[in-house]
Amino acid sequence: MADGTKIEWTDATWNPITGCSVVSPGCTNCYAMKWAGTRLKHHPSRAGLTRDSKAGPVWTGEVRFNPGWLDQPLRWKKPRMIFVCAHGDLFAEGVQDAWLDQIFAVMALAPQHTFQVLTKRPERMRDYLTCHRQELPGPMMAIIENARAMRPDDLYCLTEWPLPNVWLGVSVEDQKRAEERIPILLETPAAIRWISAEPLLGPIYIPEFMPNPLWNSLKSWEQPTLDWIVAGGESGGDARPMNPLWPRSLRDQCAAADIPYLFKQWGNFRPCSDANGPYMLRVTKAEAGRLLDGIEHNGFPEVSAHA
Repeated sequence: MADGTKIEWTDATWNPITGCSVVSPGCTNCYAMKWAGTRLKHHPSRAGLTRDSKAGPVWTGEVRFNPGWLDQPLRWKKPRMIFVCAHGDLFAEGVQDAWLDQIFAVMALAPQHTFQVLTKRPERMRDYLTCHRQELPGPMMAIIENARAMRPDDLYCLTEWPLPNVWLGVSVEDQKRAEERIPILLETPAAIRWISAEPLLGPIYIPEFMPNPLWNSLKSWEQPTLDWIVAGGESGGDARPMNPLWPRSLRDQCAAADIPYLFKQWGNFRPCSDANGPYMLRVTKAEAGRLLDGIEHNGFPEVSAHA
């Protein structure tokens, strides 16, 4: 949990839940899993969440609720974008609905912030968000009212559902995961729906999930579509190289759909070429940078004021 982060698409991280499990190839070199089994191995929020293996620490599947960190966003007065559960998955199998109620209550009580959620378990996210239609659930409202009673002059609460300051997204590392997860995301009530294609391990072609400018101009399309795309290569000692054609394709798909695109990083490889043709050269993340064909792509959805 940190006010300030090196993640290019957010301002701060908040970890009310820690712990996860490996569910797809994008998890193989997860930085949170590595840290939980090394530098944070004995921290109360991480102890016992990984097991040792020949390949390094691996999530056990246990998840942990960290109530001591729950009110952190309420203490940050300046508006910021907050990545929720950077060291876990908010909708992991072991996360209890009662924990989710408390976490969403805090997000409702912090309308000055924008909360960015990513999951590889969109089914659980959809089920939780759709079981409450146009109002906050009772248990969540009870938490909110109790908090407001203790701080009557300090807390303003959003009451719309889904919460307008919460962006819901899925991680998709390749075409298979995109086709599995994005349709479920689009079935989920959300103010903003987005994907993080990082680490990008293969080409992703998804125009059917993006807006069509012609439909928009004719006002003839009311189906939910993606609002934002983030893409990037993998970093770390075991990073896998990203073919430059893959982020270029997503960039071009976003341009055609008129939605924002953020290219996060090349990771630990950068594109090069010589007399034999193009190739990927292993370098540091800083040396690789984040320019795509000489341009830094920093697209974001428009953020409206909620407080």
